[in-house]
Amino acid sequence: MGMQVCNGASLMCSFGAAPSSLVVLPLNRVMSGNQPAANIMDHKPMVNIMPFGMCTSLANPTVASATSAAMGVLTPMPCIPATSSPWIVGSPSIMLGNQPSLNNTCKLMCNWAGSISVVMPGQTTNVIP
Repeated sequence: MGMQVCNGASLMCSFGAAPSSLVVLPLNRVMSGNQPAANIMDHKPMVNIMPFGMCTSLANPTVASATSAAMGVLTPMPCIPATSSPWIVGSPSIMLGNQPSLNNTCKLMCNWAGSISVVMPGQTTNVIP
């Protein structure tokens, strides 16, 4: 059983240099710990997923070009999340806005090969399967 994820949850990317916060808009009108609760469709870059500081993934074109310009020395560049697919797996037994609810064991893949995970779900009282 996982914890329900809500607005303000702390996230980390495997290629990011700093943690980020999840932003959940109150569209579903469901609250968890006095914050809007998240579902698997809360994955939009720069709306729900904020930057993780500097990106070190060579799959990111800006990092690859900066590294190439530095003659092969890995050169991190500012993170711009590229999350085109929803969170996986979600909690299909708890539907939020006709989509599975988001728990703290879910993962989100970035197009630049990063894996985004939940570090702290934003609340500590609501447990979901």
